Amino acid sequence: MTDFSELWPGGPRFAQAETMRLSTDSVLLADFARLRGGEKGIDLGCASGAIALLLLTREPRLHMTGLELDAEAAELARENMRVNALTERSRILTGDIREVRGLFPAASFDFVIANPPYYPPGSGRLSPDPARARARGETECSLEELCRAAAWLLPTGGRFFLVHKPERLSELLCTMTAQGLEPKRLRTVCQRPERAPSLILAEGRRGGKPGLSLEAPLILAEAGGGESAEFCRIYHRT
Repeated sequence: MTDFSELWPGGPRFAQAETMRLSTDSVLLADFARLRGGEKGIDLGCASGAIALLLLTREPRLHMTGLELDAEAAELARENMRVNALTERSRILTGDIREVRGLFPAASFDFVIANPPYYPPGSGRLSPDPARARARGETECSLEELCRAAAWLLPTGGRFFLVHKPERLSELLCTMTAQGLEPKRLRTVCQRPERAPSLILAEGRRGGKPGLSLEAPLILAEAGGGESAEFCRIYHRT
């Protein structure tokens, strides 16, 4: 029996695959994304559908598509949509990000969002479990292939939201630009005020003009160790 739990008191119910656990990265990315009513978005590599669920809960006029290579995770994402009565505003497809040209017409979505694997091939030891390995490393889809897919799916002016690691920031911005996704917003995430960033939240715009806005860092915990006010807001904690 699938175990569904509320993400916060009174919030959407969610069940997750054992090999693809809901991460802080995905929650922060969903909060970072700027939404407009009536839009169509797609989560590339949606796993169990957490990002789509969070976005659909935020914006009642949004429609989300999820694309996931792992068939079991995709089926669980469909279940997550069903138990939250979101099937009419969502669809989950099993498929490969690298094959989006055969799955969707060009410029099909208003925005693309992704929490991709962070580590390039050969950069570290990967799990022997294929699903865990795909979630951590670029074994099935590279950063360049992800950005190329996003560019295909977006019209001019469409937005691309993603989360990544600071050590790959230069590569990330260069790859986005090379694929016609001009970086427009950047926000670092720090565990505490005195620590270096551990994550990067970025927004690019298809065919956008140069001009990058660097936002104030997102601090997850105060210097004394307590959760920051913004972290509590994002996680719906009082």
